[in-house]
Amino acid sequence: MFSGERLVTAVGDTGPSAAGMTADGSAETPAAVPGAGMVADSDGAAGPQSRTTDIVPGPGGVMTDEVGVVTGDLTLRTEYADGKVTLRVQYKDADEWYAVTGTSVTLADPAGLDAVHGVAVGLLNRPEG
Repeated sequence: MFSGERLVTAVGDTGPSAAGMTADGSAETPAAVPGAGMVADSDGAAGPQSRTTDIVPGPGGVMTDEVGVVTGDLTLRTEYADGKVTLRVQYKDADEWYAVTGTSVTLADPAGLDAVHGVAVGLLNRPEG
């Protein structure tokens, strides 16, 4: 490929040719692409993320580090930050969040956050007892 030519993919998009190299072997001048490689929102894999669901725990409630057992209508939040997942609960519509005892663990891939949250909801939400 010659400098300035562009590849056409199967769906018709164009992309840079020759992986940034020109026909004479010298490196192309890099193009400025605003925001390249950055995640703009907190739901991206690079930054803190969280999922929340309203739950009603069973008769034993949910054990927290700060205040012991909490019962009744709660909100569960599964947080991912710095390679770790932590579960927190709050009384529905309250301001204070409490760490669920024993739930701060390493998560190698933030793509697993939805699965972890789903399992936590499945285990803690017991409105029928």
